[in-house]
Amino acid sequence: MSFAFTSRLPLSRQAVDRDHEARATPDLLDRLWADASTRVLALHRGSALMSPTGGPARLRLLAPDRVPGAELRLYLGRSLAPEESEPVGTRLVAAVLSDDAAAALEPDPARWASLRTVATALTDRDAGLLTETLGVVNWHGSHSHCPRCGTATLLETAGWTRRCPSCGGQVFPRTDPAVIVLITDADDRILLGSNALWENNRYSLLAGFVEPGESLEAAVIREMFEESGLRVTDPVYLGSQPWPFPASIMFGFTASLADGQPASGLLPDGEEILDLRWFSRDELRAAGDSIILPGRSSIARAIIEHWMGEPLDFGPDEVHGWR
Repeated sequence: MSFAFTSRLPLSRQAVDRDHEARATPDLLDRLWADASTRVLALHRGSALMSPTGGPARLRLLAPDRVPGAELRLYLGRSLAPEESEPVGTRLVAAVLSDDAAAALEPDPARWASLRTVATALTDRDAGLLTETLGVVNWHGSHSHCPRCGTATLLETAGWTRRCPSCGGQVFPRTDPAVIVLITDADDRILLGSNALWENNRYSLLAGFVEPGESLEAAVIREMFEESGLRVTDPVYLGSQPWPFPASIMFGFTASLADGQPASGLLPDGEEILDLRWFSRDELRAAGDSIILPGRSSIARAIIEHWMGEPLDFGPDEVHGWR
């Protein structure tokens, strides 16, 4: 894994001390809310409040008394990077707002932005902060009730745990691992596929979730065969990027066609993958806007450009799906 590759992963950047020991402090969120030096990230329907335009994209972090009542609060940690008026060590809290509270705070929808659209423009701290927030907030949205007995769960440890008041069980944030793979053939071409949910000319790397009891490398071999009909070998790990849409982490790999496996033996599954194409570097450069590549915030884009040895100057900033 090289720094040159991992530095291309917008959502893997971090400049926040998550300060996990502080989460168990009694009434931590109420204490932070009463502290004027705390800064709050306001979130509404998955979008964060942004600073006014005219400079680099920045989250607009507010003093607690500027934020209307929150539906959910989450302690994010301490800033490790100075950002405008927020010194190193600033305590950071996320607040999820209702429709009415968000409209009261900032009625202009253009001032609210999704991580997909601003990931590549944010600073390291802000990109990591918003990625962390979305991952935990999305987990809360799907774990409001105990998986054992169905009782409504209660928030604990500053938003990082949910406890069942009936059976006492605890639930912690979950992340679903997935592999995403750049396959090369004997001519050093790469395989790209078109997903059934995308436009016909949108192509990306093949990917899939890791199953229980399965290693990442085994998942690479299984998923590539399921989606393309090709047998691959020699999985090599490149790096990882969280993908909180809603709760994944993508593990990037390269793999090669297995000995005796013809590159022409493509068998898209017909359900998830509708089309598969091999591309050389020259063919990908020449394709231009005739195909839509993964967005710049995705690990798929970073892997493709890593293989190309250069950035590609076409393709969307926003990425749809998980790759």
